[in-house]
Amino acid sequence: MAKTKNITRGSLEELSFNPKEVVKTLLSVLPTRAQDVIKQRLGLGKSTDRATLEAIGKTYGITRERVRQIENFALKALRKSPAYQNAENIFDELEESITSYGGIVNEQKFLGYLSKDKGTQNILHFLLVLGDRFEKLKEDEEFHHRWTVDKKLSEKVHGAIRKLCSSVSEEDLIKEEQLIAQFLKEIKDIVRDADNPELARRWLDLSKQLSRNPLGEWGKTSSPNIKLRGMRDYAYLVLRSDGKPMHFTAVTQKIRGLFNRKAHTATCHNELIKDPRFILVGRGLYALREWGYREGVVRDIIRELLKRKGPLSKDQILEGVLSERLVKHNTIIVNLQNNRHFKKLPDGRYAVV
Repeated sequence: MAKTKNITRGSLEELSFNPKEVVKTLLSVLPTRAQDVIKQRLGLGKSTDRATLEAIGKTYGITRERVRQIENFALKALRKSPAYQNAENIFDELEESITSYGGIVNEQKFLGYLSKDKGTQNILHFLLVLGDRFEKLKEDEEFHHRWTVDKKLSEKVHGAIRKLCSSVSEEDLIKEEQLIAQFLKEIKDIVRDADNPELARRWLDLSKQLSRNPLGEWGKTSSPNIKLRGMRDYAYLVLRSDGKPMHFTAVTQKIRGLFNRKAHTATCHNELIKDPRFILVGRGLYALREWGYREGVVRDIIRELLKRKGPLSKDQILEGVLSERLVKHNTIIVNLQNNRHFKKLPDGRYAVV
């Protein structure tokens, strides 16, 4: 069972070394061209953008394979240099930061945790690439780029995340505290401090299959409830978060407020009409089909109700229809008096003609 340290340290101001000075000292042992290749490849120069092998090759008039060879030679030379040996305490500190963060870390999240500055993030990434104690696990269909200092722990975490992902369906939307509680159960046999929600949250960030939507709810990344593709997806989240039918103008206003998006009322209304997730339950009022509402006008609702339950009194019909449609009582009564569709029995109840 792996033991993780308390997640308290790791921000840049708590690191004892100056990343820019460290990288300057390390690169000084390399020839000029090798220095430049490393700087361009890892964004360590004036530009923080990482250059491709082809782009660097065009600069020097050499092939991309030759650039790769220079890069590999430079890293090997650095690891054999006295400057690298003198930086042992720096790699110790970086290893401790990874361990404190969780032992296996999402590359982007971890670097962002250490520093908000892109140039500094690139330097710290360079140190991870250079240090022989850090292992990079490249992104695949399941996980983002990640770094680890504990291979066995990584394998166990991957397994726990896969198991959690398999329990989540495409339609599920899960509150973060519920998902974390579920994940904590999965990792209780992996780490001793398995009651640490921050640790669980950081490990969840490794997954490409689970993500958060703008309201902080978790689900499958491929779900339209998580990866919002248009107005109708935002409207769905608005209605779901409100929990009751809403007028399309109110839905539009809430999209603007909750998500800070431009939203036109007419466009929102058209999307609600076209999407089968929504049901018109009153004049301009929409509900979610998953709440149990059915399509149809008031007459259709009355007919379905009587077919399902048999003859009913006027009050029973009013109650049944109003549970599915937000309409006036008179609207229901007028429809009920249509003798082409409904008939009044001798005992005062109504039935379908």
